[in-house]
Amino acid sequence: MRHRLAHARTDGGSASLEFITVGVLLLVPLVYLVLTVSALQAAALGVEGAARQASRVFVQEPTLEEARAAAERAVAVTLADYGLQASAAQVAISCRPDPADCLARRGFVTVEIATVVPLPLAPPVLTLDVPAGVPVRAVATEQVSRFRVGG
Repeated sequence: MRHRLAHARTDGGSASLEFITVGVLLLVPLVYLVLTVSALQAAALGVEGAARQASRVFVQEPTLEEARAAAERAVAVTLADYGLQASAAQVAISCRPDPADCLARRGFVTVEIATVVPLPLAPPVLTLDVPAGVPVRAVATEQVSRFRVGG
């Protein structure tokens, strides 16, 4: 009986195996969490920067056509810098107080950008060929200068 108790109390070198097993079980979810949070943070920064930059360039252009083209370029370049597809983003530009005259002095131009950030290593959901993702949205408003010439 004593022999069995003495044998049961010894680990026999299994501590390293237990440490590796538990370490891997805890490390894999932690690495996935870090990947997911960093992807979401990059997307949030990219969308917010794209909205802000688009609103800034929009109010500086002399014509509405040039303003829309400049805003589109700003969105495409900024999202590409963060590894996001500009074609997957929904961009809405609105103006106030007069929606028909976006470049009126002291008017406000609001740019809203929304996209869905796919989760890293996530398979398509329900065979719809749409990866699981998190929606990210940003809004930026810029005022047209009261010293604006033209328009």
